[in-house]
Amino acid sequence: MSGNPSNPTARKHTALPKAQILVEALPWLTRHHGKTVVIKFGGNAMVDEELKAAFAQDVVFLHHAGLKPVVVHGGGPQISAALDRHGIVSEFKAGLRVTTEDAMDVVRMVLAGQVQRELVGLLNQHGPLAVGLTGEDAHTITATKHQPRIEGELVDIGRVGEITEIDTGAIEALLADGRIPVVSSIARSQDDHHVYNVNADTAAAALAAALDAETLMVLTDVEGLYEDWPHSDEVISRLTAKELEKLLPELASGMVPKMEGCLHAVRNGVETARVIDGRVQHSILLEIFTDEGIGTMVVPDAPENETQGEAA
Repeated sequence: MSGNPSNPTARKHTALPKAQILVEALPWLTRHHGKTVVIKFGGNAMVDEELKAAFAQDVVFLHHAGLKPVVVHGGGPQISAALDRHGIVSEFKAGLRVTTEDAMDVVRMVLAGQVQRELVGLLNQHGPLAVGLTGEDAHTITATKHQPRIEGELVDIGRVGEITEIDTGAIEALLADGRIPVVSSIARSQDDHHVYNVNADTAAAALAAALDAETLMVLTDVEGLYEDWPHSDEVISRLTAKELEKLLPELASGMVPKMEGCLHAVRNGVETARVIDGRVQHSILLEIFTDEGIGTMVVPDAPENETQGEAA
């Protein structure tokens, strides 16, 4: 009898794990209710159809659970593909895309006209929630020309922007109206009025700090920050701002903007910054609403008096 699926007792036991998962989520739901979380959408999650759908479900779940998600996206794979179609070579220096004037036209078209529209569409399958904007809109992100220093020399990488100012007014108005802002990482300069390509990790971190977000989440194509890559695939689950700062010079160039973004966020009021594996379906929910979590979490340094107390 117990094996009969029509048996109420059997059905009850089958559903029990679902109830346990919901109960485990309860303290996290309570803790995060009403808080802003900025999510940088990128990597493989942007090109895999199932992962894109799962991402949209996660963001809508956060919204209905009482959080205030803000999505920031780049579009590396889509930009590279579009540049190839236009016969423009993709080149990277210091982990950033070299962006000529011709390339900037393509970047702008892809980010605001393709990636953002698709993401807004996926989110709006679940209700009239998502609204797309770029850093240009309402001066949300203002930038100036960025010239990274490579081996001691300043290098010109074209229309790549360094953020100078954030205006959160438009995003806060959307959040107050119960919407989910989806922000493309392009910005305009007040100096030369040019439009610049801004690294999406950097933009997400700057917005998280300006919005006084509780959490910054950066989706990527690795499990987190590795302890001793490539010699070990052990992931560092938690580290402080100071510990991360020491590791930065040793990181692969692609990870540098992500981890610098996490460092900026937690040093400017964000409680936690997390790098999580966007190749795992529902990784956002696993990170926020379970005891285990996944990926690497960066936290602010302990206040000096606490550190001295521990030492004593």
